[in-house]
Amino acid sequence: MAVCIAVIAKENYPLYIRSVPSQNELKFHYTVHTSLDVVEEKISAVGKSLGDQRELYLGLLYPTEDYRMFRKLHNSFTDVMCNPFHNPGDPIQSKTFDGIVSGMMVQTG
Repeated sequence: MAVCIAVIAKENYPLYIRSVPSQNELKFHYTVHTSLDVVEEKISAVGKSLGDQRELYLGLLYPTEDYRMFRKLHNSFTDVMCNPFHNPGDPIQSKTFDGIVSGMMVQTG
């Protein structure tokens, strides 16, 4: 189960962030934004030099056993993006997507 789920736009800003209510909620948001900074640094560093193209590889971003959860999230995200009433780049405000994410979150209490 997940404790924080974020969906990032191709321009490198969060479209959706949700974490379990806890004392660490701010820490999760900080981690997401810090990760965005790391990605931004990697992308800008490649543009400055013609170094090794393998530098773009960030490593495995999720454990392989969580693939099913990732696939479920991806399918739900695809449904949101295919909605003719959703404007790409706007924050995700779908009750169905939020329900899928809620089902993936660790239940506390």
